[in-house]
Amino acid sequence: MFFRTLSGRFLLLMLLFVLLAEVLIFVPSVARFREDYLLTRLERAQIAALALLASDGQISDKLAEELLNTAGVYNVVLRRDAVRELVLSSPVPGPVTATYDLRNPPLPDLMQDGIGAMFVPDGAVIRLIGDPVQEAGLLIEVTMGAGPLRDATRDYALRLLWLSLVITLATAALLFLSVQTLIVTPIRRVVASMAAYAKAPEDARSIIAPNARVTELREAEEALQHMQEDLTQALRQKERLAQLGGAVARISHDLRNILSTASLVADRMEGSSDPAVNRAAPKLLNAINRAVNLCESTLAFGKAEEPPPRLTQIALRPLIEDVTDAERLASTTADAVEFLIDVPPSLMLRADSEQIFRVLTNLIRNARQAIEATGQPGSIEISAHDQDDGTVIRVIDTGPGLPQRARDNLFAAFQGGARKGGTGLGLVIAAELVRGHGGRLELVRSDGDGTEFRLWLPHGG
Repeated sequence: MFFRTLSGRFLLLMLLFVLLAEVLIFVPSVARFREDYLLTRLERAQIAALALLASDGQISDKLAEELLNTAGVYNVVLRRDAVRELVLSSPVPGPVTATYDLRNPPLPDLMQDGIGAMFVPDGAVIRLIGDPVQEAGLLIEVTMGAGPLRDATRDYALRLLWLSLVITLATAALLFLSVQTLIVTPIRRVVASMAAYAKAPEDARSIIAPNARVTELREAEEALQHMQEDLTQALRQKERLAQLGGAVARISHDLRNILSTASLVADRMEGSSDPAVNRAAPKLLNAINRAVNLCESTLAFGKAEEPPPRLTQIALRPLIEDVTDAERLASTTADAVEFLIDVPPSLMLRADSEQIFRVLTNLIRNARQAIEATGQPGSIEISAHDQDDGTVIRVIDTGPGLPQRARDNLFAAFQGGARKGGTGLGLVIAAELVRGHGGRLELVRSDGDGTEFRLWLPHGG
């Protein structure tokens, strides 16, 4: 629909504003026309009365009638020297229906009477009171028919309306063309450029070239140009990374198969009678295993498409106990790590139990391995409590803290590994799973006294 467009709405608003302006002009103009019309009748009536007085009343009835007809009134009354005198008179066709005093009337009364003058009935008689011209007396009063005033006012109003309509249409057309040229056409050009760019964002020729002459539109075009250039560059970079990722995945797949064979050979080397081989075999096997794990982690991360969480009400403490029990079994040093659980048994969580299990496993396993790497005993504390906006889970260890490089790239794949041979994918996946629940995973602190992670999950998941 036309009036749902920018041009249509602008045209409609402009027409309404111009019509409002015309109304504000129309009513005072009609009131002024009526006042001038009546003042003219008073002047003519005064001239007729003065003509009669100049002849000392020695005029025929026919001439008196002609004077009244010329003035357009039925009778004339002059007040001179405190004497009210009926100077000219003729039969009045009916009673006086309204009296108007033209001596400094208020503007609101003039406008109201001006509009009302167009709707008086046929045969109505009105009385006018005004000041004589050139101070020829104290007051002049005439009686006249309202019909001629009504017809003249209607004719003037009609001509004024036609003129206003022509001015309104001409103004609307000019403004419409101006808006089309200065605003709508440049906006359509921007929209067309966006549509063309969306079809082929990698094609630099589809990037808009700013040429608007209006400052605001020029700024919009320049901002769009910068955005399109950045997006094109990002898409190219993404495409290159995708190609590189595909190549890395294929290389990792083939390398994993090669390393698996090497691992089998290394296992057999451990049974050799050569002492030198026996000493080197475990180190070789560990190196091969780390390489295999790196290949498997790379392949898993490249294919990872985590499903949305299946939210159910779960008890948090039993879930944490399952994680800590598994980590005790996986510990390489008996009783080197103490697990402290400070979670109310009644604390419930609306979440995906499998995904939260994976998140907690990543956090607690990293803490356990960090403590074991020091060769000193330590503890891991897991606490949880409800807040107004969600549930907070804290994992605090007494390990050596994360290296600066790991803290700087904590949630960046293949960059945030804290231990030798690590890929840094555990925290990346954990953070992704937490975001899927609408929550946050953040590092609170990491120093020589240990590391603290904070996991926040909203109520209702």
